[in-house]
Amino acid sequence: MLIPKKVKHRKHHRGRMAGKAKGGYSLSFGAFGLKAQESIWLTSRQIEAARRAMTRFVQRGGKIWIRVFPDKAVTKKAAEVGMGGGKGAVDHFVAVVKRGRILFEMDGVPLAVAQEAMRLASHKLPIKTKFIQAQ
Repeated sequence: MLIPKKVKHRKHHRGRMAGKAKGGYSLSFGAFGLKAQESIWLTSRQIEAARRAMTRFVQRGGKIWIRVFPDKAVTKKAAEVGMGGGKGAVDHFVAVVKRGRILFEMDGVPLAVAQEAMRLASHKLPIKTKFIQAQ
């Protein structure tokens, strides 16, 4: 799973996800991509599940790029713990994905294979996505 090797600050504020993606909304590496249609926090487990689904389908052919990285720490307090006592311990990491962001890119495979691989990956993600290809 993807986690940062080293972080400047262990715990983050939640923040907000209003608006569209400011960057990462066009294909940079591959000929095909999977674009987010909604804003969400994607966990490292969800990203890994989608990556595995694509990799298993294309087998040895093609190259896959993951365009998002889970660098935001999400904290959680233990069950049945009262309020107060400070912020909880880091539980997992998420990638803040805004609407319009490219999640995955793929190249070196035919169109039909790329579409099916991206479809399988999108079923692992909790948002609406769109298959795109370079012009």
